[in-house]
Amino acid sequence: MEPFRSVRGGGARVRLAAAEATLLRNLVGQIMALVDDDRGTVGYIEPPEDTLAALEASLHEPGSAVTPEDPVLARLLPDGYRDDPDAAGEFRKYTEPALRNAKYQVARQMLETLPADGGRIQLTHDQALAWLKALNDVRLALGVRLGVTEDFEEQWGRLKPDDPQWAAYEVYAWLGAVQESLVQALT
Repeated sequence: MEPFRSVRGGGARVRLAAAEATLLRNLVGQIMALVDDDRGTVGYIEPPEDTLAALEASLHEPGSAVTPEDPVLARLLPDGYRDDPDAAGEFRKYTEPALRNAKYQVARQMLETLPADGGRIQLTHDQALAWLKALNDVRLALGVRLGVTEDFEEQWGRLKPDDPQWAAYEVYAWLGAVQESLVQALT
């Protein structure tokens, strides 16, 4: 992958190989499936133009007050209050559906602007921000699954190339490079 480049108007452009596009589409699709709620309706909720209307809608359909058991979901949908489980549950009940929907929507935006065969991609500023958010969610999820810590380079360095996790660490590092390249293009 060549790095992202800035474009007039605040967007970014990049050229991705077909394999890179396929990998990104697969990973982002997994995030969409993960944040979709049990009823399978997250993907069909269009965010209202009015932020107040969105807040009111979320108050009428509260979500679960329980922290997800899946560590990846718990990382993507963190508790609002770490030291107060009751307050965390109450906060989660009213914010989790909107957070799930927001994560689903940025992932969907990324997929809509990412051709399956790769190639040249030009993003508006808003599309590039959606990509950053979706890439962040993918990296968080993969990082949790791999047990990545601040000592990522050291962890990776202890792996042998024939270790099954080697490729996943390579993908994690590559995602970081993609994300950093996009941030640089936007600044």
